[in-house]
Amino acid sequence: MRRPWLPLAVATATALLGGQLAFAGSATADSDPVSAKPSPAPAYPADSLRALAARVGLRIGTAVNADELGSNAKYTQITAEQFSSVTAENAMKWAEVEAVRGTYTWEKADQLVAFAEKNRQLVRGHTLLWHNQLPAWLSTDGYTTTLSNEEVKAALKEHIFAQVRHFKGDIWQWDVVNEAFDDNGQPRQTIWYKAWGGTGYIADAFRWAHQADPHALLFYNDYNLEFTGPKSNAVYELVKSLKAQRVPIHGVGFQGHLSTQYGYPDLQSNLERFAALGQKVALTEVDVRTLTKPDAVNVPVDALAPYAQESYWSRSLKACLAVRACISFTPWGFGDSYSWVPGWFSNPQAGAALIYDEQLNPKGQYQVLQQDLALASGAPHRG
Repeated sequence: MRRPWLPLAVATATALLGGQLAFAGSATADSDPVSAKPSPAPAYPADSLRALAARVGLRIGTAVNADELGSNAKYTQITAEQFSSVTAENAMKWAEVEAVRGTYTWEKADQLVAFAEKNRQLVRGHTLLWHNQLPAWLSTDGYTTTLSNEEVKAALKEHIFAQVRHFKGDIWQWDVVNEAFDDNGQPRQTIWYKAWGGTGYIADAFRWAHQADPHALLFYNDYNLEFTGPKSNAVYELVKSLKAQRVPIHGVGFQGHLSTQYGYPDLQSNLERFAALGQKVALTEVDVRTLTKPDAVNVPVDALAPYAQESYWSRSLKACLAVRACISFTPWGFGDSYSWVPGWFSNPQAGAALIYDEQLNPKGQYQVLQQDLALASGAPHRG
């Protein structure tokens, strides 16, 4: 791992990590044309993740639980103070915004956008097209539907235009297409694939999203792109093909759902090869799970496991910092009690995947990110 930014004055890092100084986001440190709406400058700690990352132009984000935002004071404070971008964990997914066909419910998503504006954060829109969390009137499993192919096409086009236009000017990055390939690098045989008779739906989705908001950055998002292999290679070829067709794709999102059960991926080299295609790249859904106790799903079985987790978090952030095209780093939530991991990985049980514990106290995983950002002044500045 190249670490060109590490030889810094220790006194500078110590000063940054030592105090809780009030810091008002400046135009240079923590603003962006997309979020350039007038609002009072919020104060947040100088040693917060967002303040430290701002020095190299990196956005530190988190997925936000809409039910906790505003109702849980500690959760809300951490979201505002620590992160410079936010992703709607569920509030922008199709099943949430159009459970009844033709009836749109934007309330929770609108509240997140308003919160971001107030706190000078950018918003990642997640997600426009996925085979999961679809409304029942469209599909119950993402692979079958009672609609005709033409109806599926029309529904997707209508959804993309409705959603992107509703949030036009408020979204920094859209995850336009999510998880279109399986781990063998084969296109998923979803209702989209079947309606188009292939992967042509991907190009159409990007074109429609761009028409609806020409200023939003449009991303393809997927898991296991961190590892070089059939899936990562298939997405690489997809991006090359889309570029050759002049499809408006601007970035690739690496979800970054990692586990201490498996070896660490060749993340930096994959970030670099997608960046070499002229793409921005981002870590979009990072968490690092480990085996945990069945009766205490966020307590590691092995007392040494947190050190391995800290290493994976640190290496992932450093990989992003080393690649100038890596413009954001987003943990998928921050408190273990809100993580999706224990409910999904239950045999064997896994958890403890995030940077705050169940009581929303920072863990060692948070502290290694804080330290790495404090030492990152020599990293390439994101443009």
